[in-house]
Amino acid sequence: MSSEQRFGTRAIHAGQRPDPTTGAIMTPIYQTATYVQESPGVIKGDYDYSRSSNPTRKALEANLASLEGGRHGLCFASGCAAMECVLHLFEPGDHVLLCDDVYGGTNRLFNRVFTRHGLKVSLVDMTDESATRDAMTERTRLVWLETPTNPMLKVIDLRRTAEIAHGRGALMAVDNTFASPFLQNPLEFGADVVCHSSTKYVGGHSDVVGGALIVNDSDLHERLKFIQNAVGAVPSPFDCFLLLRSTKTLHVRMERHCMNACRLAAWLEQHAKVKRVIYPGLSSHPQHDLATRQMRGFGGMITAELKGGIDDARRFLERLTIFSLAESLGGVESLVEHPAIMTHASVPPEQRAKLGISDGLVRFSVGIEDGDDLIADIEHALG
Repeated sequence: MSSEQRFGTRAIHAGQRPDPTTGAIMTPIYQTATYVQESPGVIKGDYDYSRSSNPTRKALEANLASLEGGRHGLCFASGCAAMECVLHLFEPGDHVLLCDDVYGGTNRLFNRVFTRHGLKVSLVDMTDESATRDAMTERTRLVWLETPTNPMLKVIDLRRTAEIAHGRGALMAVDNTFASPFLQNPLEFGADVVCHSSTKYVGGHSDVVGGALIVNDSDLHERLKFIQNAVGAVPSPFDCFLLLRSTKTLHVRMERHCMNACRLAAWLEQHAKVKRVIYPGLSSHPQHDLATRQMRGFGGMITAELKGGIDDARRFLERLTIFSLAESLGGVESLVEHPAIMTHASVPPEQRAKLGISDGLVRFSVGIEDGDDLIADIEHALG
C-alpha cells in the first residue's frame, strides 16, 4: 500500500490483502498458539509462536503504522502495556519528563510503578516552553506527552518540544489517543514514538481493549519488539481482527465525532449553567491557533466546568440518558465522566487542583449520534 494514497484508502487496505489460500477479503483470525517448523529451528517465514508474531496481529501493526505515517507498528493488550514497553527501555536513575496533564493511569504507571524500579519522573506544563527546557536534566532520556491532554485538553507544540528533547539526547513519545491518526501524526513533527490506547478511537466501538506503538527508526523498533516479545503483553488474534475491522471506518467516524463536538462545544459555551468550556476548536481555547496548525480537526472530546459543586455535577450526570456515565472514550456512543472521581481519582488531590480538575468538571466523549439529540439530552440534564 503506497504511502502516497490518502488516509481513507490506507485505512481500508494498508497491511492487508485477500487471503492467498481462500481469497477471503478480510484478514483471517489466525487463532493458533504455535506453528509447525520445517526442521528443528527452521521456521516458515516470521512465525514460530504467537506471542512473538501472528499474521492477524502483523496485519494490524502494518495498518496502524501506515495510518500514522510510520515504518513500524507494534500492538499490545492495552494502552498501558504499550506505555510499559517504552519505559522498559530505560535504566534505574534515568529521568523521564512527563506532561503534567495526562490520563490518570499514565500518571499511576510512571509515578507509582516505575519509580519503584529506579526511574526518576518529573511533571511539567509542556505548554510552557521555558519550563519544559528548564526541567530537562543530564539524565533525561524520555519526554512523554499527550496533546490534546487528558482531561484539560491542553495543546502542546510537538515540533518545539521535539527540538527540546532531541537537543538533550532524549526520545520524545506522544500519546496520540485523543487525536487519533486521522487528526494528527506526531512523527511528522519529530516524535520518536507514537502511542495509542487502541481501545479508544482506533477501536471505536467500546468492545475491545488494546494498545499500539508506532516508530520510524528500525533500531528502536527492534529494541521495542524484543521487549514486546519478552514481556508478552500482546493482544489476541480476535482482538486484532476487531481492530482491523474498526480502522476501516476510522476516517468516517472521526469526521462525525468532530462535527458533533464542534457544535456541542459552541452550544455549551453559551449556556448559563456552564462556567467554562475547554475545546481546541473554540477561539477561547488558549492554544486554538496551534491546534489549527498542528491538527486536521479538533476531535471529539470536550471538557466543561459546570456551575455549582459536586452535588450539582452528580445530579447532572445522573440525569443524562443518551450520554452514558462511564470511563473510556472514543466509541460511537457518547460517554460522560467525572475526572476527579473516575479517570483521575489516582492523581493526588493537590495535583488535580493545580491542573484545574475541580468537582464541577466533567468530560464528554461526543459520539456519532444525531447532534440535536445530544444537545437535547444535555439541556434536559442541566435543567
